[in-house]
Amino acid sequence: MIKARIGASILSWIPPSWKADAGLYAIQQASKSGFDLIEILLPNSMDFDAPTVKKQLKDNHIEAVCGLNLSKPYHIPTHPKEAIKLIQQAIDKAAILEVDYLGGVLHSAIGVFSGKPRTSEEETILLEVWGESAKYAEKFNINIGIEPINRYESYICNQAEDTLQLIKRVKATNLFLHLDTFHMNIEETSFYDPVKNSGKWLKHIHMTENDRGILGEGLVRWDDLFKGLNEINFEGNLVLENFSSSVAGMAEAVSLWRPSKYKANELANKSLSFIREKMEEFNRN
Repeated sequence: MIKARIGASILSWIPPSWKADAGLYAIQQASKSGFDLIEILLPNSMDFDAPTVKKQLKDNHIEAVCGLNLSKPYHIPTHPKEAIKLIQQAIDKAAILEVDYLGGVLHSAIGVFSGKPRTSEEETILLEVWGESAKYAEKFNINIGIEPINRYESYICNQAEDTLQLIKRVKATNLFLHLDTFHMNIEETSFYDPVKNSGKWLKHIHMTENDRGILGEGLVRWDDLFKGLNEINFEGNLVLENFSSSVAGMAEAVSLWRPSKYKANELANKSLSFIREKMEEFNRN
């Protein structure tokens, strides 16, 4: 049985550059749409008023998790100390919000490449950073999720199984796998196997179509994904991460060069209904 919390990223309504008024708007829209939680993408600057946002979440009766994607100054293979400091700052913000999860691209900076495949030396550095970060997060009962992304955005972690093997080497009880169906559609040969093989190590999934549109209207094999979730009795988070060009600044931020078919709220609401319907369908079987 699938016992997931269904959420939406702030990116469903605002660009990935945190501003206080825009953040509140995203929280309000997620609550109004009926999501269980909202995923707050923390800025690398950590210019984020966590106490105020905590109150906003409470006032709008919605839970939260946190996301963090590393940028060039925090590329772990070359800047491990800077990365550890940033991740710990993010954990501090997450702790103030009283959330239980921080996940995202926490293996490398998006768009930074060495020109070669990942090396064993880079793996050693990566595991040390993850280990120290997980130990720090454990003090606040926060789980950390590592999200593999496609080959055009990173050379460090691209596939579920490869990333999972690295996670297991850390031997931390609060370090997990975070999948994203957009990236899986590029890098995996199945939507079922990565879920089934990850089992208890899978805590969080970004639910998004291959074109970032409404779930069920693209190429993602949703039945295979939900079959796997049902078989592992998934109890993590299913978080919508699709984008609409109706949001000012979104096209430039996420390379959304063609106009979206749907506006932001329609995109979010119809995708939420799709997730709920699939959960109900597979929980009946």
